[in-house]
Amino acid sequence: MTRPRVSAVMLAYGPEPYLVDAAQAVLASTDVEIDLIVVDNGCTGDGIDIVKGLPGVRVIRPEENTGYSGGCRVGAAEATGEWLAFVNSDAVVAPDALAKTTAVAAEAGIGAAMASIRLADTPELINTSGNPLHFTGLSWAGGNGEPASNHAERRAVPSLSGCCFVISRKLWRELDGFAAEYFAYHEDTELSLRLWQRGLRLEYVPDAVVRHHYEFSRNALKLYLVERNRLVTLLTAYEARTLVVLAPALLLTEAAMLTAAVVGGWSRQKLQGWGWLWRNRDWVRGRRRQLQAERRVPDGVIAKLMTGRVTPSGVPTTPGLGAFNAVAGGYWALARPLLRRG
Repeated sequence: MTRPRVSAVMLAYGPEPYLVDAAQAVLASTDVEIDLIVVDNGCTGDGIDIVKGLPGVRVIRPEENTGYSGGCRVGAAEATGEWLAFVNSDAVVAPDALAKTTAVAAEAGIGAAMASIRLADTPELINTSGNPLHFTGLSWAGGNGEPASNHAERRAVPSLSGCCFVISRKLWRELDGFAAEYFAYHEDTELSLRLWQRGLRLEYVPDAVVRHHYEFSRNALKLYLVERNRLVTLLTAYEARTLVVLAPALLLTEAAMLTAAVVGGWSRQKLQGWGWLWRNRDWVRGRRRQLQAERRVPDGVIAKLMTGRVTPSGVPTTPGLGAFNAVAGGYWALARPLLRRG
């Protein structure tokens, strides 16, 4: 039986203390023909020199830091395998993880498949088993800190985790992958929506284990990108009817996020995100035309995958989340049937 040919793409930026371990684990994958493309976005650690000398590795260095989304595009453009595996540079795949994830991704009707992402220091605990998707575009690591035994069943997920997933190279190229404009954060959510909108499923593979050196952090750049990109996804991926139905809740969410930004000291970043959307409105309109033209199913089909409550686990939460969930959850209960009838 011919083994599937998988090209793995991995990005390197900054110190990257786990890069060598992550690269060696990918190269040790069983039951696949594997090669690894490392995109050096400005790695400052010694690991990049070690990785350059490993058989089966190609290192590409763009002229500037292209971010996660741009780096994935650069790496995928160099791939020769039938399948693309995107693996974080702080994630260590089990020997059979990529083979198992690829086998699921190859099934009819599947758009992409993700591994079971575990916390590296306590691999009996989940980091994410698929990311929940709030109807306002918010997303988070599903099941973070929960026992892996609670997530032992294969299932469809609303949104993939970019930490480790597999997609066919042909489908990636049809979609033109991530938009480089995202730079980082939320591009996996956008890709997930696009796959569902094409009538394809996303699957979580519980026995494809990946140990992730996960570290939750908040900084000004991350907050700016997360919020800006959430809005980009809403404005481009949702149907016009969906945006009209959800408009009151989306405006309320903007007010809530701005309040959280003021309280948290990152209001300037929140406002900069709005400014970016205005300055790049022509690109946003063009992206919207692209995404709406490629869809095959309406948002009503996808609405059943979404949630009206924000329920992250294992991380600090924003004050007022309970009140937000009460209002947003009530609104979603009323709005979702309207979308389904559409």
